[in-house]
Amino acid sequence: MPARNTLTAAAPYPVEQALKRLGANLRTARLRRNLTIENVAQKIGTGPRPVADAEKGKVSTSAAVYMALLWAYDLLAPVDSIADPALDREGLALSIRRKRARTQRSQELDSDF
Repeated sequence: MPARNTLTAAAPYPVEQALKRLGANLRTARLRRNLTIENVAQKIGTGPRPVADAEKGKVSTSAAVYMALLWAYDLLAPVDSIADPALDREGLALSIRRKRARTQRSQELDSDF
């Protein structure tokens, strides 16, 4: 039976690698705090399996689990800058280009008197 979600079946390589790095970082954070998977699972209100899966960087693990783990280790603050519209250079450039195109069209004079 084919997977229903192709992202979890075969995530793009950069996504897979980013999750593996995040998982390894979360594991390091847990170990440095001398916490067990069970301790952390209880703190974030889940079972041990999702915590272990997040530490492995599994694509199928919920973003809520990753965020809750960051919160549990007091590492959530940097997430605020992820996808910040003010830091999205490409998006800002595209937006400015679209505004210019609209502005140029709207500046045409109407000869209807």
